[in-house]
Amino acid sequence: MTFRLGNAPCSWGTIEGTDTESARISYTRMLDELVEAGYAGTELGDYGFLPTDAAMLRWELKARDLTMLGAYVDVPLADPAALGEGRDRALTVARLLESVADLGDPHWQPYLVLADAHSRDLMRFQHAGRITPKMALGDVETKVFAENANEVARAVQRETGLGTLFHHHCAGFIETPDEIARFLSLTDPELIGLVFDTGHYLYGGGGCGSEAVLEGLERFWERIRYVHLKDLDPGLATRARQEGWDYNTAIGRGIFCELGRGRVPFEEVTKRLQNFGYRGWLTVEQDVLPGMGAPKESATRNRAFLRTLGL
Repeated sequence: MTFRLGNAPCSWGTIEGTDTESARISYTRMLDELVEAGYAGTELGDYGFLPTDAAMLRWELKARDLTMLGAYVDVPLADPAALGEGRDRALTVARLLESVADLGDPHWQPYLVLADAHSRDLMRFQHAGRITPKMALGDVETKVFAENANEVARAVQRETGLGTLFHHHCAGFIETPDEIARFLSLTDPELIGLVFDTGHYLYGGGGCGSEAVLEGLERFWERIRYVHLKDLDPGLATRARQEGWDYNTAIGRGIFCELGRGRVPFEEVTKRLQNFGYRGWLTVEQDVLPGMGAPKESATRNRAFLRTLGL
C-alpha cells in the first residue's frame, strides 16, 4: 500500500481541553519517541507545545525528517460572538503551518484541522457517545455553525493558501453521522473537507459495530481528505453509555485503546481507502490524558500492528 504513517501529540497526552500541562512531556522527547516508534509525520498539537517560532519549528522537523501533517484548532463555531477570536487563532496557526509546508513529503500540504470547541457545552460533554436527535443544534443554529466554519476556512485559504478540514468530534456539536451529514451539506466543498476519525466516528455513532466505520467511509468519501486511525474499546464504550460517563472520564479510562485491541476493522478500512484511491497520510491517534500510560510503548505497538496489515 502507498500510505505513509504519522502520529500526533495527543498520543503523548498533549490534548486540548485539559488543564494538566505540568504533566506533559517535552516536545523534543515526544518528537524523538515518535520517530523511534517508526512514524514519519506529526501534527502540531496544542498551539505552543511545539515551537511557535517558524525557524525553530523548521529546524526540529528537518532534523528528524518529519512532515508536518496539520494542526487542530478548536473554535466555538456555534457562537457568532467568538468567531473573530477563533478566526484569528486559526490564522496564527495556519501561518505557522505555511512556514513548514515545504518540508518532508513533497506531495502533502498541511491542513488546518478545524473543530468545534468540544466539551464547553455541558450537555454535549456529559452525553458524548450517546447523543440523541433532541440534543442536536436546530436548523438555524446549524446554518450559523456551518457559515462560521466557511468563514474560518475562507480566511485561511485567502491568507495562506492552505486547505481546511473539519474534524467531527465527540463532546462537540458535530458528533453523530447525521450531524456530520448536515454540516457537510451546508459547507462549501471547495473550502472544507473532512478528517475521518475512525474512533470518534464509532463512539459518536452510538454503537460499537465495526461495520459502522466502513459505512461512514462510504457515506462521506467524497469529502474525506485525511484519516485519523483511532480504535475504540467496545467494553468500555458500553460501560460509558450505561454508567453515563462524561467525555473526559471515558478518555481517562482508556476508551480509545491501542490499535487492534478494539472494534475498528483497520484491515478493511485500509483496503477501502486503497480501493477509493486515497493516497494521503494515515495518522495514528490514541488520545490519552497527560501522564497517562506509556505513550512510546503504545506508539511502538500501534506501529507493529499496522505492519501486520502491510503498512
